Amino acid sequence: MGDRFPEGGHDAVHPDLGTLEDFDHFVARARELGLEIALDFALQCSPDHPWVHKYPEWFHHRPDGTIAYAENPPKKYQDIYPVAFDADMDGLVAETVRVLRHWMDHGVRIFRVDNPHTKPVVFWERVIGEVNRADPDVIFLAEAFTRPAMMHTLAQIGFQQSYTYFTWRNTKQELTEYLTELSGEAAAWMRPNFFANTPDILHGYLQHGGRPAFEVRAVLAATLSPAWGIYSGYELCENTPFREGSEEYLDSEKYQLKPRDWEAAAREGRTIAPLITRLNTIRRANPALRQLRDLHFHHADKDAVIVYSKRSGSNTVLVVANLDPHHTQEATVSLDMPQLGLEWHESTPVRDLLTGDTYHWGRASYVRLGPGGAHVLAVGRESGDRPPGEHSQVLRPSTPPTGGSPAI
Repeated sequence: MGDRFPEGGHDAVHPDLGTLEDFDHFVARARELGLEIALDFALQCSPDHPWVHKYPEWFHHRPDGTIAYAENPPKKYQDIYPVAFDADMDGLVAETVRVLRHWMDHGVRIFRVDNPHTKPVVFWERVIGEVNRADPDVIFLAEAFTRPAMMHTLAQIGFQQSYTYFTWRNTKQELTEYLTELSGEAAAWMRPNFFANTPDILHGYLQHGGRPAFEVRAVLAATLSPAWGIYSGYELCENTPFREGSEEYLDSEKYQLKPRDWEAAAREGRTIAPLITRLNTIRRANPALRQLRDLHFHHADKDAVIVYSKRSGSNTVLVVANLDPHHTQEATVSLDMPQLGLEWHESTPVRDLLTGDTYHWGRASYVRLGPGGAHVLAVGRESGDRPPGEHSQVLRPSTPPTGGSPAI
């Protein structure tokens, strides 16, 4: 909030965005559409924040009496005053819980917590514990890109979800190693949320891979993790960096209000929103995609092709994806049949939930996938959730010889 709005704080709505009544209407309308509203909770203050004047002891002061601004070398944030948590921990916990409950009273049950690893762990343990004792359904998502030990610690002291290194895992080897770690022992305490991009992170893979990169990363995020996310504009494949070599967006809502013409983008075919809708529909219909632990990687004889399956009871989903956003890839997929609930010698119908196409696969099968293309296959059953025809080319699926992908 600026000097024109001295009443502003963590419990206020910026006048440019409307009023608290407008926010209530927004939350109610979202609920009617089956959506929930999550708030970004950044525990820091601008120089004119009410806390600066009401609780000056909550901030670090220099010897000359001025408040020290935030620094994360080599970056300096002269517009941010960091909180001194060792000054009045009890008061800060009480005020933070008050602010959170204020937004909970207005329908918010999910908080994405900004950089929690830069604050004392015991602070979050106390805040989350106090909130969840009365409201166990409230979710705290740790936006922490830091050392694995700290990310695990945040999960162990109460954060129900966590950001991850998914954005920086793009090759088959990187994805396989990272997901093997996440779905193993760490799954006992850490719930990963795979954001394909964020307001802060536009990876070079998306900058240079074009639409195919956005498509396949959405498929990977939606099928590898029980929770996934995208930052607004992902649907339009926005990929212009602040400068070459930067992972910052040229334009993002960190610094501006950014209207987008979604209807025009749909008319002109500039959106992958139908794919995102389809992926979420598939996730709702397949329990295997809503759990983390039962993940198994299969072999493909091309480094650019990744294959993995997930099982939950009788529900088995097999994903084959081309990680190369620039070239068509052909590969032989060698399946670990027992991991699919089958004998080694068996073959099975597989139905592509993205396109509706059905193939018959055995232990070894041929695939041909366009740039960034993928199969999301229901194994051994016919899905009643057949996708509409207009989505049949969303991912430029494989184009096998006549008769489908044959067993080899």
